[in-house]
Amino acid sequence: MATTMTLTFSPPRLHRHRRPKLQQPRSPAGCALLPRRGAAAARLRCAPGGEAAAPTAEQPQEEEEFVLLASNRSDFNEVIMVIDSPSNRYLVLDPSRNVHSILPKKSPWTNSYWDEFVSLPPVIPRGPVALLGLGAGTAAHLMLEVWPWIQLVGWEIDPMIIELSRDYFGMSNLEKTTELGGSLSVRIGDALSPSVTVEGGFAGIIVDLFADGKVLPQLQEAETWLEIAKKLMPDGRIMVNCGGADTAVSLAADTGVSSWVQNPTIKALCSAFPGQLNWKRLSEKQSVNYVALTGPLPDLEEWSTSVPSELSPRVKQWVPCELA
Repeated sequence: MATTMTLTFSPPRLHRHRRPKLQQPRSPAGCALLPRRGAAAARLRCAPGGEAAAPTAEQPQEEEEFVLLASNRSDFNEVIMVIDSPSNRYLVLDPSRNVHSILPKKSPWTNSYWDEFVSLPPVIPRGPVALLGLGAGTAAHLMLEVWPWIQLVGWEIDPMIIELSRDYFGMSNLEKTTELGGSLSVRIGDALSPSVTVEGGFAGIIVDLFADGKVLPQLQEAETWLEIAKKLMPDGRIMVNCGGADTAVSLAADTGVSSWVQNPTIKALCSAFPGQLNWKRLSEKQSVNYVALTGPLPDLEEWSTSVPSELSPRVKQWVPCELA
């Protein structure tokens, strides 16, 4: 979700770091948010002696200050931090300091995989949409901003994260019904539990489940996806943040029609839904994550005209998952 540039990315890359540092209140050791093309967009790196780690040559040169707003731990997360900056607010989890949620302040868009989830409603029936892996509600903020009528049901296993999200990420506002009837209903519990259902099924299910910066191992098994699919209504779809490749590869070497084989989650999905899976890989600027969508490939031209202009060119990048 450690400055090595691996391709096991979970949340987004962070920009604008030169000498990022935490101001008071701060953790016992100096920590710096560092970008990474891997299991997280950025992680907090604590340098010996309490000093912020020095920036690398690859980091942008504009300075941005970071403030630690809250720090806690729970039965599910050894590290839980809320970090603020002039441009974004971050939920940071795990001893590896992975960014699991982001709340942009200057634009609703994250420029990462969360934006892709906003394109789902035009290609599914009207009905409730499940968010498996709610975090601090990044996807929920985006979807209710663009589709204020949508009814979201989000699962998060850690009640401490929900408490902090209501205090620092505006989740309480998402739980209020909009004028068009949309809202977020929060459920605390295991997102892969058989109890994650609604009467009539979900129109869509968005899956964004990570722990310690890695996709949950259950999501690399075809049987898990078959069980999740049973919770859909007819013509419903699943959209998935699949993380990065399981080996370090360059973007240039990862553009073929079958390059998805480097991602174990997509391999499991393709096995579960042969001929009914689509995928894309986000650009290096966006995060280099793989994302997947079940069901037949939508009409890309029609789809592109039904989403916000920021997403219109991106939906044309989806391609079918083709077995060798």
